[in-house]
Amino acid sequence: MSQHRKANLKSRLKIIDISILIKNRAAVETHGRASLLSSVSIMLNPMQKQIQQRLQTIEQENGINIFWACESGSRAWGFPSQDSDFDVRFLYHHRTEWYLSIDNKRDVIECPIEGLLDINGWDIRKALRLLRKSNPVLLEWLHSPIVYQEKPTRVDLIRKLAPIYFSPVTCHYHYLHLAKNTVRRHLQNELINLKKIVYVLRPILACRWIEAELGIVPMSFETLLESLKEVTLKTAIRALLERKKQGNESDFETASPVIMDFITDELARLSSLSYPKKKVPHSDTLDQLFRQILSETD
Repeated sequence: MSQHRKANLKSRLKIIDISILIKNRAAVETHGRASLLSSVSIMLNPMQKQIQQRLQTIEQENGINIFWACESGSRAWGFPSQDSDFDVRFLYHHRTEWYLSIDNKRDVIECPIEGLLDINGWDIRKALRLLRKSNPVLLEWLHSPIVYQEKPTRVDLIRKLAPIYFSPVTCHYHYLHLAKNTVRRHLQNELINLKKIVYVLRPILACRWIEAELGIVPMSFETLLESLKEVTLKTAIRALLERKKQGNESDFETASPVIMDFITDELARLSSLSYPKKKVPHSDTLDQLFRQILSETD
């Protein structure tokens, strides 16, 4: 692909101003024209245009600056159903004056669900406090492969600090609790919702990822699945994912004995694991980052 064509395509991407970002830019050069054209096609999706417009409206109505907006949930994990919601999550900040108050102010923005669009966000100060606690939800947002809006310099600074504050014990118990809760509430009958089976498998695989000392849990279900050595189990899970992608959120089926045995055995095994507590790093770095981000917009 010529450099001229690449420049034209990149210019179009900038004008559209909405992106499913390709994290490894070397891959773009490797795959050439097909990869870039595919990205343009994805970005022109009407739903993504609607998301971008909604984010702009939220900024204007609330007097905020959204520096990170991404997809969370099944679309980011890689197994959306035909009627899956668009779970858009964003991080934002106000101008400095907003924070100079003796009163505590609301630090979340929750928008009414509109059709398939579910969108809400967290203020920067809330996000940094949660980063200090190694909040798994925030860590997932920061590493989502589907990005709708981004101020790279700001979110990159936060993302670089994530490994420092990452706590295996905190994340392990979060995912373990999530899996157990879903089993107790949704996997007790003969017919089981496909979505709920996957929603148990992902946190179990996340716990295994943490156990293997691989660091922050990736969003991609396929990446987590690759860690499985059992060929029969991996095949059964991939078949389940395919049925979920082709079906709807409300589809039920009789669960595979291979998958259910794995869930039962792994929950018991993972429950017996213990991790040494990690000393939480000092907050000075987060304070400095908070002030830096605010100063850049004043």
